[in-house]
Amino acid sequence: MNRLDERFSRLRATGEKGFVVYIGAGDPDLAATVELALAFDRVGVDVLELGVPFSDPLADGLVNQLAAQRGLESGTTPTKVLAAVAEIRRQSQIPVVLYIYYNLIHRQGPEAFIGAAAAAGVDGLLVLDLPPEEAGAYSEFMRAADLCPIFLIAPTTPEDRIEAIVRRARGFVYYVSREGVTGMQQQVSDTIGPMTQLIRRHTDLPVAVGFGISTPEQAREVARNAEAVVVGSAVVNQIAEHGSAPGLAARVAGFVETLVKAVREAT
Repeated sequence: MNRLDERFSRLRATGEKGFVVYIGAGDPDLAATVELALAFDRVGVDVLELGVPFSDPLADGLVNQLAAQRGLESGTTPTKVLAAVAEIRRQSQIPVVLYIYYNLIHRQGPEAFIGAAAAAGVDGLLVLDLPPEEAGAYSEFMRAADLCPIFLIAPTTPEDRIEAIVRRARGFVYYVSREGVTGMQQQVSDTIGPMTQLIRRHTDLPVAVGFGISTPEQAREVARNAEAVVVGSAVVNQIAEHGSAPGLAARVAGFVETLVKAVREAT
């Protein structure tokens, strides 16, 4: 069984909510990415979402744009990200999703990239700029490799398109709780409750909610309406602050642990 499917099946059986953490791969370098992944596993993170650095990350706010820039400056490439995932796999079975832009997949060739990702130990791909309607061959390659295609649903997505999106999804559905780009916010969106209910009319897949969640209190509130909570920018901001300091992984994992605990308290 794919590690994503297994993890969410286990969470459902125990009645717990999941926690997904996003970081930029190669920020500040790939050795740190591996250390952070292992530290996140130790504090109970359910899914690791690795952003593959890209020169034009249109879905990302400033914090994650700067992380992508630092990743590029550290020499991180898609091939090196897969090597880092393989290194993580030597010590951990934490489910790994790559957050990636399609140009990076297209350049290598979808079949070749997806095969290499599966061989490295990746469990799913979240391709930010690939519309589900144009994902025919991609979906076939993902199915053949037993990888989960993760698709986004936005507050503005109409119901008929939600139905079409979830038919193509596997692993979980990612609800983008705000219009616009990633980034920390002072309050959680008021669309989360109604939209997660609407999504569940069309699928039994877990619904993970992200974009704008940055504190334990917000994570706990969101977890009441979702099967999983995604936090990215707030964690990436911690890496930006402590990237050159000793004990980076322990420092960031300490912050992440407060979010994990908050999500568990909402169950």
